[in-house]
Amino acid sequence: MRAHRRAQRAAVSTGAALLAAGLLVGCGLSSSEPDVSDPAGGRPADPSATPAPTEAEDSPGTPKLPSALTSQRLDWKRCPAPRGGKAPGSAWRCASVDVPLDYARPSGETLSVALVRKKARDKERRIGSLLFNFGGPGGSGVDTLPRSADTYANLNSRYDLVSFDPRGVAASSGVRCRTDEEQEQAHRSVDLTPDTAAEEKAFIEDAADFGAGCERRSGAILPHVGTSDAARDLDLIREVLGDEKLSYLGFSYGTELGGTYAHLFPQRVGRVVLDAVVDPTADGIGHARNQTTGFQRALENYLKDGGQDPKAGSERIARLLARIDRSPLPTDSGRELSESLAITGIVTPLYSESGWPALTAALDEAENAGTGNGLLRLADSYNGRDEKGRYDTQSHSQRAISCADSASRPTVDEARALLPEFRKLSPVFGPFLAWDTAGWCAQWPVEGEHETPETSAPGAGPILVVGTTGDPATPYEGARRMADELGRGVGVLVTNKGEGHGAYGGNDCVTATTDAYLLDGKVPEDGKTCG
Repeated sequence: MRAHRRAQRAAVSTGAALLAAGLLVGCGLSSSEPDVSDPAGGRPADPSATPAPTEAEDSPGTPKLPSALTSQRLDWKRCPAPRGGKAPGSAWRCASVDVPLDYARPSGETLSVALVRKKARDKERRIGSLLFNFGGPGGSGVDTLPRSADTYANLNSRYDLVSFDPRGVAASSGVRCRTDEEQEQAHRSVDLTPDTAAEEKAFIEDAADFGAGCERRSGAILPHVGTSDAARDLDLIREVLGDEKLSYLGFSYGTELGGTYAHLFPQRVGRVVLDAVVDPTADGIGHARNQTTGFQRALENYLKDGGQDPKAGSERIARLLARIDRSPLPTDSGRELSESLAITGIVTPLYSESGWPALTAALDEAENAGTGNGLLRLADSYNGRDEKGRYDTQSHSQRAISCADSASRPTVDEARALLPEFRKLSPVFGPFLAWDTAGWCAQWPVEGEHETPETSAPGAGPILVVGTTGDPATPYEGARRMADELGRGVGVLVTNKGEGHGAYGGNDCVTATTDAYLLDGKVPEDGKTCG
């Protein structure tokens, strides 16, 4: 489990996509907002007109796509109900698009990528399609977008709202690695912060078993679920939808996908916004270090908000976790709250200020009543477990995509050596995230593509990069690095001074700035601050 990779789970459970309702208010407006007259780089002056699709040329070194893929017509139909939910309303339609399994062999086997769409209300002033990725990796856009559409009602006036399940996710040939029973057993028996040689052995064996299960059940797709493949899918979707350039709103992992797309297809970047930004300069250990810093920062902000001393409060919670490690807490369900589940339960409400009261109640119960009902409920929400003990497959897809991307494979010895540094960064989250570096892709059956993703995009149009100073999962520093990596004149940094993972829909200033760019092409001054 990797906390920043589960951003969508925590956010959607609180209400709006990627952030909670009522997150922040107020903003500091910049005095300079130049108007870009042609931000789409060639869209017709009449935005209601349909632009002619570009010829399908992939990034350098990749074969051209066949016309059977680039000219396919989508069969839009009423959407089915997701598991445990209701079908979206009649305004929503679902379809699927065929994409190459292997872009090096584009005329070979294909995968089906699931799409969802709600057409623009103002057909006369329609701009085109606005594609969304809500993070994860492994989050279902087909499920998320209809549930969070109220957040994007203003954008829906002139854009078709479109999202998708990336390859290897949910309805798009989703990766499956374990049964529900196997996942439950792992949560019960594996200590994610091992203290003994026996616990270390069980930790690594479980990680290797997870990868072996992925290979048994989804081996054919595992080499082809990385972010660069998803970015190429994104470009094919753009073309099949009839858009000359990509308009895109990506959150959390969706910022990595957006940055990768910009690098591969800089001339096809239209109006793109990246919110809650993954640091593109960090490798696997760097991400763990960033998250240890980010979650500790969020925890300290939570403690200060409640009138507690951050250092003393953190040490108190660390002592609670140590007690739970020695003696798990009982719950009304009959399941026990382990230290690993307790850490997950603490992580979950830190994604948004709106989750802080739930964290207070859960910690109070654990410390004073000696039971773990609240923390277990929060952990189950994060882990995708329903009341019947069924797990979704986001954690499976998440791991497969992450390990297909990252070449980093730290050893147990390397993880153990990180413990002093990580404990100093956070006595609560440090050990968990240090050990995670070794367990995440242990003995993974597929090699990773790179140490860090390439996101330089010379020649691309302006890309808004939104960072929140109190973001726990994708700390603010990553936004500045993404803006720098995209390049001068491309990355435009917008700073949200506040709490939570993601700002759009929760901060009025960020929302207005983003809408002005996406709807009217108004590019804010680089360095604009909201909050």
